[in-house]
Amino acid sequence: MSENIPQAKTIDEVIVILNTIIEEAIEDSTTLGYFAVLYCKVTEKVKEGIANGMFENGPRMEQLDVIFANRYIKAYYQYKNGEEASSCWEVAFKHADDFWMIVLQHLLLGMNAHINLDLGVAAAQVAPGDVIEDLKNDFNTINTILSGLVANVETALSDVWPILKWILKKTQKVDTFLIDFSMQEARNGAWKFAVSLAPLDSVALTQKIKERDASITKIADLITNPGYIPSLLFKILRLFERGSVVSKIEKLRSVI
Repeated sequence: MSENIPQAKTIDEVIVILNTIIEEAIEDSTTLGYFAVLYCKVTEKVKEGIANGMFENGPRMEQLDVIFANRYIKAYYQYKNGEEASSCWEVAFKHADDFWMIVLQHLLLGMNAHINLDLGVAAAQVAPGDVIEDLKNDFNTINTILSGLVANVETALSDVWPILKWILKKTQKVDTFLIDFSMQEARNGAWKFAVSLAPLDSVALTQKIKERDASITKIADLITNPGYIPSLLFKILRLFERGSVVSKIEKLRSVI
């Protein structure tokens, strides 16, 4: 691993590194800051949950959070250093400068790679073999934390696109807009992936992760190329987006 790739040892260090990534994104005016803001807020909520006794095993949950976060941090700095990251992360990062990508697509690309690939790997690492079943309740508790963030994400996105609030009301999906698309279903899939990884030896584990990365990359491609009608809608939304990249990062940071 490159010496220029930081890795956290505690959840507090995770938050420090994520805020560094956000500040770098602001300085560089890059859309890479969108997901970093969302993920930092999730991490802060997990930290609060550990402190408040939400989890059956707080120390194990912090260990999971650190392992999980380090996979994103490693992928981010690999990309920044010109090194090769997981292919699903490569798709997310390479579209950072795509003018027509809307904020929602950037967020979904990050969630796709991190939840659908990284979370299962981290869970299997912290709870290998039969121990994986002991993790299930705490794993599911994170869904509650994520659900609580959905309304705030929708508020932030509605500020970026005033037309989005009208669209959500018309389609009657205001309350479930993000969670139905990615959060809950992705985490259910991540759990099944973790269970499939837990009993494997290192060789089989590496192969299984490689296969999963390839399949998740196909989902990333669907997010970036969703078809003619959705693409047209996204282009219209993009034209109605308000503010600069930096102002959008700051909006997400203040509202989520």
